[in-house]
Amino acid sequence: MTTVAKKRSTPFYFGGAASCVAAVVVHPFDLTKVRLQNMKGQAHHGMISTMLGIAKKEGFLRLYAGLSASLLRQATYSTVRFGAYDKLKQNMASRVEQPTVWHLLACSSTAGAMGGFCGNPGDVLNVRMQNDGQLPPAQRRNYRNAFDGLVRMSREEGVKSLFRGVGPNLNRAILMTSSQCVSYDMFKDLLLNYTPLSDGLAVHFTSSVLAGLVATTVCSPVDVIKTRIMTAGAGDRQMSSLSIMTHMYKSEGIASFFKGWTPAFVRLGPQTIITFVVLEQFKKWHAAWYDDNRQQRLAAATAGAAATKL
Repeated sequence: MTTVAKKRSTPFYFGGAASCVAAVVVHPFDLTKVRLQNMKGQAHHGMISTMLGIAKKEGFLRLYAGLSASLLRQATYSTVRFGAYDKLKQNMASRVEQPTVWHLLACSSTAGAMGGFCGNPGDVLNVRMQNDGQLPPAQRRNYRNAFDGLVRMSREEGVKSLFRGVGPNLNRAILMTSSQCVSYDMFKDLLLNYTPLSDGLAVHFTSSVLAGLVATTVCSPVDVIKTRIMTAGAGDRQMSSLSIMTHMYKSEGIASFFKGWTPAFVRLGPQTIITFVVLEQFKKWHAAWYDDNRQQRLAAATAGAAATKL
């Protein structure tokens, strides 16, 4: 059992805004993760050596390749999944006295599927723009920014290309939202109930670190498969998740499903921390603003009533 406080509703976009802040900070690690996941064969490359290689061969700023697509992705994917999860969770708390983990998983799975679908175009662009420098010059797409990428993909490959890999992406979004949001709520609940810590930065930081560890491990296999599908060119044959999984297992082994785990955690850990800490701060500011406005309205109403009596 877990407790879900029946808190005041907050704006739907808070989660997306907090995720955009985090995306700017961790983008180089996200790019490195994509490069490592897309490496074929038995070659083993470390996170640091890959990042240094990118900076040396392509220039330091290439570590931020695809940042506009990353922001587009967070503005769609994270806005929907965090916003929907919060609304569904509050609705569940109003109908069930003490929601269980299964209730939260149902809310997070629904929110994750919605977010994964809405954020798929930005995700495809994000992966392609990050992986571009790894391709031979003749095969590079050279999208100038996210908007240019959306237009060119729609024109050159059809609108359907914007939803390439939507299947594994939905699966990943469901797993990510469930493992990240539900584990964060559970860890936060445990810390508040079984430690002397109060609801503040220490609790938010610890809960988000643990949630990032859980989410990275759970999502790694689906993330690798999704990346390989999304980086495929228009001329490649249609690939299913099952066929890619089978080929990866036979030719590269079970470890291939966890390629890029270290940069994924180095990215997702700080991203989860920043996202939840900023999100909690947004909620705190919103509550203070709401209470201040409420007091002002009450004071104005009281003054108006007094004036009427006079």
